Parts: sequence; structure tokens; C-alpha cells
Amino acid sequence: MHELLAIFIFFFAVIDPIGTVPVFIAVTRGEDEKFKRKVIFKAVGVSALVLLFFVLAGEQLLNAIEIPLSAFQIAGGIILLIFALSMIFGESKPEAEINSVRDSMETAIFPLAIPSIASPGAMLGAVLMTRNEKYTWVEQLLTSSMMLAVLAVVLVLLLLATHVHKLIGDSGASIISRIMGLILSSVAVTNILNGIAHYFGLQVFS
Repeated sequence: MHELLAIFIFFFAVIDPIGTVPVFIAVTRGEDEKFKRKVIFKAVGVSALVLLFFVLAGEQLLNAIEIPLSAFQIAGGIILLIFALSMIFGESKPEAEINSVRDSMETAIFPLAIPSIASPGAMLGAVLMTRNEKYTWVEQLLTSSMMLAVLAVVLVLLLLATHVHKLIGDSGASIISRIMGLILSSVAVTNILNGIAHYFGLQVFS
């Protein structure tokens, strides 16, 4: 149960459901409720398909192009760290993605599904958290279920987006996004250390 909670928190950090709410409000401003619901279900559905693809085929793609998983883990950890630092010190997720909305027409796909929900960090996390050499198929199934549970949270929050945004405001979403960035940065450093340890045959950190 403790490990499942840790996995849930990890995907909650990389997906950042709360930070997606202001993005959704921005891209659907002025639209009717029917249109908004279509955008919500399409965005979450596409995100689920993208992340499940990385769960099922991400590691196989790496093996096909002969990239060691340890190298991908180190690179992924570095990218996750940069992503996390940008959440902490740069523009928060809502601010950065709302700015990108102005030139976007396909709101459900971009920027809602990618990169707001199925972010680069989430894609990398889906691969790293379901490695075949470390996790059994049952563990991978449980990890995938936790990932889908976070997407269910995204779905609920977007359906309640107007109420949530009134409650926390843009400032609240920005603060929560930075807290998620801090959690994600510690996860990223752990991935880097584990990748280095695995590459050099050292004791793997837990």
C-alpha cells in the first residue's frame, strides 16, 4: 500500500492535475458546457493512450535502438530535474501553457493532452516505473492502474474546473505546481543516482 501511494504521488507530481485546470479554463473560455465536456474526455483519453503506449512499448523501443536502460534512466532523470526546476524557478506550468494556447486550435490535443497532462516527465516516468528487469507484470499493472487513477483525478478536476479555479485561483495553482516541482526534483535525482549505480554495477539505491 505504501509503494502504491508513492507511485500515485509520483504520477500526481509529473502529471500535475491541479495545474491543468487553469490551462483548460483558458483554452475553453467562452465555449458552452457541451463543448467543454467533449474537450475534457478527448484530452484525458488521448493522454491515457499516450502514456499506456510508453508503458507497453517504451522499453522495447529503447532495446530496438540499443540504448541501455541505465543511460535512459540517467537522461530521463536529468530531463525530469530540468522540468522540475522550471516548475519551481521559471514560469509555473499553468502560466507557460496558457501562453501557448493563443496559437493553438486543437485545444484537446495541444496543449491539454500534450504537454499539459501527458507531459514529457509523465512519458519518461511511465517507462522508468515499469522496467521489465525490475518489475513483474503484476507490479507494472498496479503502476499503470495508479497512473490511470491520477488521470481519473484529472478528469474529475476538469469537470469541476470552474469551481476549482474559483477556490484556488491562478496563484493557488502556481503555488501547488511549484510544490509538485520540488517533489519531482527529488524523484529525478533518485533516478539519476540509480542509473549511475546500475551502469557502473554499484549498489542500487532503494
